[in-house]
Amino acid sequence: MSQPQTGLLKAAGPQLDKQEWTFRPGVYCWHLSSLAGQSIKRSSVRSIRIHRYTNLPSVSRSLFLLFLLLALVSVPAYGNVLSGQARAGEPGRRPSECKTAPSDARWPSEAVWARFNESVGGRLLRPTPPGAVCHPRQVAYDAGRCAAVAAGWFSYDFHQDDPVSNMWQQFNNDTCLPNPGAPCSPDGYPAAVVNATSARDVQLGLQFARAHNIRVVVKSTGHDYQGRSQAPGALSIWVHHLRGLRTHTSFRPQGCNLTIDSPAVTAGGGSQMMDLYSELDKINRTIVGGNSKSVSVGGYISGGGHSVLSPRYGLGADQVLEMEVVTPMGDIVVLNECQNQDLFWAVRGGGGSTFGVMTSVTLATHPSPQIVGFDIGVYTLDLNATYIWDMVGYLLSQFPYLTSEGVSGYSYISGNLVQPDGSGGTVTGAGMAAIFLVQDTQDVNDALSILAPVFDHIDRTWPDVAHVVAAHPYRSLLDWFDAHYDRALAGSDVWAGSHLLDAAAFDRNSATALGEAFGAFGGAVFLVAGRGVWEARPRGGGNAVHPSWRRALGHALASAVFPPLDGGARRDALADVNARTELLRRLAPDMGAYVNEVSAAPTSSLLYPSFPTDPDRHTLSVGLIGRENAQNNPGEPDWQLAFWGDNYDRLLQIKREVDPLDILWCHPCVGNERWREDGYRLCRVDDFGVSR
Repeated sequence: MSQPQTGLLKAAGPQLDKQEWTFRPGVYCWHLSSLAGQSIKRSSVRSIRIHRYTNLPSVSRSLFLLFLLLALVSVPAYGNVLSGQARAGEPGRRPSECKTAPSDARWPSEAVWARFNESVGGRLLRPTPPGAVCHPRQVAYDAGRCAAVAAGWFSYDFHQDDPVSNMWQQFNNDTCLPNPGAPCSPDGYPAAVVNATSARDVQLGLQFARAHNIRVVVKSTGHDYQGRSQAPGALSIWVHHLRGLRTHTSFRPQGCNLTIDSPAVTAGGGSQMMDLYSELDKINRTIVGGNSKSVSVGGYISGGGHSVLSPRYGLGADQVLEMEVVTPMGDIVVLNECQNQDLFWAVRGGGGSTFGVMTSVTLATHPSPQIVGFDIGVYTLDLNATYIWDMVGYLLSQFPYLTSEGVSGYSYISGNLVQPDGSGGTVTGAGMAAIFLVQDTQDVNDALSILAPVFDHIDRTWPDVAHVVAAHPYRSLLDWFDAHYDRALAGSDVWAGSHLLDAAAFDRNSATALGEAFGAFGGAVFLVAGRGVWEARPRGGGNAVHPSWRRALGHALASAVFPPLDGGARRDALADVNARTELLRRLAPDMGAYVNEVSAAPTSSLLYPSFPTDPDRHTLSVGLIGRENAQNNPGEPDWQLAFWGDNYDRLLQIKREVDPLDILWCHPCVGNERWREDGYRLCRVDDFGVSR
């Protein structure tokens, strides 16, 4: 774009279908989309339901049949719909109502794919599921490689480096695990991948998907508790290799008549935290970033991004000075405080895979602090002690004090924790473990003095409770990160629940109430907010993160792992996480959730390939886990409000403007209400939330 622009990028409106008739058993429906060639807003769409004519005493059977006959004559192009005929691969649907799937006649031919591959410089991939090497009936079967795949399956590195895999397998419906005894099918994975190394590659991928009505997903590493980087039969834009960085001593945003007189870094949208920390450490700088090597900057920033540095500097989204984004309609645009300001606001916290594909981002950098890290365990060996949760509640009530003293980090609460014993070994106890730090010091006594009044109270009140501290100085954030980065396992099936907690949640609730709630919650509380987040001043006057972040003290996270290919266990785990998270919603009812660390149940029932089909639903009944429409997420009820609060309406308006055709769709994501997943298909819904 040659000239700076204010507000939203203007994109062409959608060209919707002709006036059309649809038929469902027992109900005649008339749906008016638009006249041919016209663009209309969602609000102007009308749906009129006419019940069985036997229930309409004011309309005679003869007149109704005449009305129906006249309609058939007036729209002969849709006669097959009324006669019950359907295209192959689309049971009971017209092609225009679902994204094109590999089984459809409209799926691009191999010749078309070949031409597309030429246009992207040979970077089109047609990968098989990584677990297919372990299945003798699969073309990709390779007994030698199977052992290596199985060995790497539970590591982040394995999944981030594979073009179609993701960290948590329920999002591809466990369709091809590296287990020869399990089913294996490509059905749960993207059908093709653009290995993007430039914004132009991303642009061509989005344009191709739009031209052929193919579902699109965006993957960097696949570290996504929402599963937004995975979709069956999709074209995946893989930005994993959009890397590299450039540092600045000062930065002048494009189109602006101002210079930001502080250091910054411009990084590719697929850059990972470890890369950024390592390179910036060479010049004694760092960024506000995540605590996992496999987190990439694009998904992190678009969700808001918390950090152990957030209590000082704010969220990751608060650090953004400028972005380059490819919009869903295929425009390569620059976003900053001087041009495309609405989109600049939305992408910083409005959620990934929604408003465009981030190809580069410029972030403020900060001096890399000296750190004292202190790992603590506070526990009793008596797992049945009656005072356990009173003691835990007291510790939680001290979190406002710890935050005021500059403490940040991660704490974990359980009635069955493996804790350090102070002698290099471990014991099993009930209580709290934590990985905390303080900045700008190399003196471990600075950390111990903060803990002293807390431990004194514990000693006086619960003399049988042990507290162990392992404190160590670190030269920089990178050194601390190397010792404490996320080493959890990937490759499993897991749901997560989240809730933000303000200081009032710790102050107004008694220690007993806190302890009882968190005893049942059994998760983690991260001290990753505080004054830096409260007082942040993002460029351009704000961003789209949930407003309750500006009051948050901590972020609580619960999870539940469940076995693959077990629909009942999957349902139970989701219900368990939701019930546990509900306890915290009651403690802090006016706070939101962190969109990047909540698992969303799919918008439909998913399929288990070996289970019998229910022909009336065109899905597998044993795998029924989902919901009836996109506005009822059992993993996070009222998710629009929980993730974005009062920002949602503005985000929705921006989404409709920049993506009028819903090229990018994910769940739970802004503006996804017009579609739902029906088995492995993505299909439109009408105004009643019913698939067309």
